[in-house]
Amino acid sequence: MSGGNRDSPIRIALVAGESSGDVLGASLIEQLRLRYPEAQFAGIGGDAMRGAGLETWHDADDLAVMGLAEVLRHLPRLLKLRSALRRRVLRWNPDVFIGIDAPDFNLGLERWLKRRGIRTVHYVSPSIWAWRENRAQKIGRSADRVLCLFPMEPPLYARHGVDARFVGHPLADSMPLEPDRSAARALLDIPMHAPVLAVLPGSRLGEIARMLPVFLAAAARVASRISNLRVLIPAANEQCGTAIRDELQRHPDIATQVIVLDGHSHDAMAASDVVLLASGTAALEALFAKRPMVIGHRIAPLTYRIVTTLGLLKTRYVSLPNILAGTELAPELLQDDCTAEKLAAAVLHWFEQPEASAALRPQYRAIHESLRSDSASRAADAVAQVIDTPAGSLR
Repeated sequence: MSGGNRDSPIRIALVAGESSGDVLGASLIEQLRLRYPEAQFAGIGGDAMRGAGLETWHDADDLAVMGLAEVLRHLPRLLKLRSALRRRVLRWNPDVFIGIDAPDFNLGLERWLKRRGIRTVHYVSPSIWAWRENRAQKIGRSADRVLCLFPMEPPLYARHGVDARFVGHPLADSMPLEPDRSAARALLDIPMHAPVLAVLPGSRLGEIARMLPVFLAAAARVASRISNLRVLIPAANEQCGTAIRDELQRHPDIATQVIVLDGHSHDAMAASDVVLLASGTAALEALFAKRPMVIGHRIAPLTYRIVTTLGLLKTRYVSLPNILAGTELAPELLQDDCTAEKLAAAVLHWFEQPEASAALRPQYRAIHESLRSDSASRAADAVAQVIDTPAGSLR
């Protein structure tokens, strides 16, 4: 069904469900427009994708639901939205449908469309290398092609006969190979010689509630050993800022040394000597900032017992720097080990052993370079191949 009349403009449908996907989608649209100047773009996106020329049928915020309770509460609305959207996409008959991340929403939509002859691409592979590699086969039933941010992902898909392409990581492209520490400190009004700890407890309220108290307790211990310590805590949004400031009131022993920033997470990392963070994309950002880090993470006790008892986690490490390096570049203090005492000791190691920090930088730079590849352009090339390949010739 897909492909239509080549005398008509190329039609590209896209769905992105949160801010990071919106940014990815905008860059992809800009690159695809260079290849198809008359192309039409429609689907679900946010301000960035609208600015790039997407006709938005729904806003990305309509899909931005986090947490099990929230998902259950919004499930009827989300199912209704997906049902209406898939019919609208089918009527529009695009040359390709691109689901950007949001796998719980997009993979089912892609599978339905693929069965009806619409070519499908999934941009940002779910973490099959960490959890269930066999899921690759299921993803292949949804997507004609998977665009991967990490080089270890396509070989896993290949074992299951799925066409996956490494396109690089957009953060690796956008963050400099050599971060400017002096410029970051000047921007944030931090003295050049002051010791600085950046603390990133997460960008969601649940993460902040779970991780910030122990992170602040650890920071207080570090401050008792490191004179004139500054602690930078970037807040992802106004709600997160309020939650951070509320928690600070319970920690008078460190509160006067804390600066809460509105955003500026990359600047906070670049300005810091050490980063203390919860696992996630922030760990990769700290690697790109070339800063030594300590990773502390806790999940619900029942979830942790299920994961460990059933052996669901397939990697030795949980953080991307360690997974990509295949060795422990950053200490991971998880669950019962995630205590103020252990976190503080790990942070102090980096402050007190500058030669250890210096030894990390070439390893961080090598990983950064391996992920840097003009990702938006490569992703657009991979999509264009899907569009331009004759019907029945896709792998």
